[in-house]
Amino acid sequence: MSTVGAEQRGRWFTTRPDGRIACQLCPHACVIPEGGHGLCRVRFNKGGALSLPFHGRLSAVAVDPVEKKPLYHYHPGSLILSVGFVGCNLRCKFCQNWHISQTTEIETRYVEPADVVTMAKDRGSFGIAYTYSEPLVHLEWVLETAALARAAGLKNVLVSNGFVTEQAGDDALALVDAANIDLKAWSSSFYRTETGGDVEEVKRFIARAAGKIHIEVTTLVIPGKNDSTDEIGSISGFLASIDPSIPLHLSAYHPDFEYDAPPTPSRTIHELADVARGHLRFVYTGNLGAEPCDTLCPLCGAVLVHRVGYSVRVTGIRNGTCASCGAPSPVVTGP
Repeated sequence: MSTVGAEQRGRWFTTRPDGRIACQLCPHACVIPEGGHGLCRVRFNKGGALSLPFHGRLSAVAVDPVEKKPLYHYHPGSLILSVGFVGCNLRCKFCQNWHISQTTEIETRYVEPADVVTMAKDRGSFGIAYTYSEPLVHLEWVLETAALARAAGLKNVLVSNGFVTEQAGDDALALVDAANIDLKAWSSSFYRTETGGDVEEVKRFIARAAGKIHIEVTTLVIPGKNDSTDEIGSISGFLASIDPSIPLHLSAYHPDFEYDAPPTPSRTIHELADVARGHLRFVYTGNLGAEPCDTLCPLCGAVLVHRVGYSVRVTGIRNGTCASCGAPSPVVTGP
């Protein structure tokens, strides 16, 4: 089984006089020797140029509810074609998708960007979500596909760890319409030891993205790691300093990859959601089964969107406003 796609040259790099490549896609700034690859395992040095042997190699293609991304304020109740990859520029010890993010030794298939756009239109999707494993390490293919999708009237959704340089990140934001970004913790030491990343870089990307596209943020709440009220208070306070209307999703962890701690109790998630609501207008709980998780009008409290699991009904929005009081709706439902 081959996982190597057509030869493709990458962007965001410089070549050093000794032939090594300095990758400039993410803050790791990997210096890659001839024949080697970066920490993401999908960006290679071949002859002093950046080679992308996994360009367009997809590990998964599926039609999902947009709420699965999760995006709750962006075309609720709609289906979106979702494509996944292999590899990642972080190594989260608790990764819930480690079987595709932490290896490249799985079956993939090459798919042309134009074919993905055709699939999205044929399957009744309003757009394309780049998701499952980290899409930013495949940004060349994502941008090629996103440009075609936008030309075809489709939306582009990014589900990402947000660990990217300013230039590459801005190139992505120019073609992305909405994103859910993982803010895995507030603690810089947690980020460094448990993910291999830098929380400050992720915070910078969130702040840039919030000024350009629709954005929501997810924190996977892990017992004994990032489940303190101070931690969640700091995360929600940071988001509120950008825009208190940014939706925050607090998701329950379950044991996976290198973590064997017991799952996060639902009580903990609900208590921390109350803490976050002290800063943010919209806080949602996730990975707790089929619990009601409605979006309420921030002015009058009427139900705008009713959710139980992935069963979704838009009940209280009319022409972009609350049907009860006429306040502007925080939920994007139209073009």
